[in-house]
Amino acid sequence: MNQIKIQTEPFDLAAIQEELRRDNPAIGAVVTFLGQMRDINEGDRVSTMTLEHYPGMTEKALQAIVDEAGARWQLLGIRVIHRVGPLHPLDPIVLVAVASAHRGEAFQACEFVIDYLKTRAPFWKKEQTAEGERWVDARHSDDAAERRWKRS
Repeated sequence: MNQIKIQTEPFDLAAIQEELRRDNPAIGAVVTFLGQMRDINEGDRVSTMTLEHYPGMTEKALQAIVDEAGARWQLLGIRVIHRVGPLHPLDPIVLVAVASAHRGEAFQACEFVIDYLKTRAPFWKKEQTAEGERWVDARHSDDAAERRWKRS
């Protein structure tokens, strides 16, 4: 079962992993990625970050990413939880959890989902620094990570 959530409140990593794997003895691997807020970006201290999204559109984009991962690998479940609203350093931002029979597929699918999420999901980040607020631009490294998954 796949599940996508966008929420303002923190999430419980252990509870999500347990819910994903519970009662399915076919699962041999659960791989998770937890992204959290850093206190520095582009050399500047960041005190807070506000994440915004376009409701409906964002969930649709995340579902397309999860569906593509499911088409590429034999998976037994995926969870994607992404927070929005104000965040502070060390706050968890995003969780991707992938279950499969074998670790290789789970690792690949988890990396694929986070790489595509960084470039294809409509989220906007605004940081608060000592110099004021600024919107965060997309990173070229994220685009490069996405390109490696392109099929010929």
